[in-house]
Amino acid sequence: MFVLVAGGGKVGSNVARTLRRIGHEVTIIEQRRDRFAELEEEFEHAAIVGDATEIFVLERAGIARPPDLVVAVTGDDEDNMVICQMARERYGVPKVIARVNDPRNEPHFDLLGISPTISATQTIMALIEHEVPEHELIHLLELRKENLEIVEVQIDKSSPSAGKRVSGLKLPSGSRLISVMRGGRAEIPDHDTELQPGDQVLAILEPGKEDELRRVLLKK
Repeated sequence: MFVLVAGGGKVGSNVARTLRRIGHEVTIIEQRRDRFAELEEEFEHAAIVGDATEIFVLERAGIARPPDLVVAVTGDDEDNMVICQMARERYGVPKVIARVNDPRNEPHFDLLGISPTISATQTIMALIEHEVPEHELIHLLELRKENLEIVEVQIDKSSPSAGKRVSGLKLPSGSRLISVMRGGRAEIPDHDTELQPGDQVLAILEPGKEDELRRVLLKK
């Protein structure tokens, strides 16, 4: 693949370094001249100095080829949106990935159809929820393009679903159980699978169905 990485900070440089290590062609763009000097020492001609929201900078980096993938990981969400939009709409780049620095900006990326996005804050929050017992329903993954998400639910003794078969659960429309982890082993549930206290259940569902699913699996 030919990958264009916009943003030469720790995230961008590590992504570029890893991609090169596994054999992909990478060009990295960085605006700060002091940081660019470090990147140029490592990446040589594959490092470009300039503002990746500027057309002439993107074209100097080879976006007109076009790349197989553009990764926008600058520290500015507006810049990441602009870079991804230009890559897709002006140059026909088939795949873009954007970094979201402020989770409050996520809806703006969604409105523009920029997907997938990566948010360190949301990733860390998901890990925190996984480790805190009070969080009974944990958001693991959002599939924005497919308008679906995957959640994890911990079944306990007081759960109304404990001791019931999947066929006996009134799951909300647009949801399905996809995995049951028990005793360190996971299985794909069918209609006869009986949920037990201690089970970790993965479900795939449409956004907005979490409360319905919680009522069925966790609360009477």
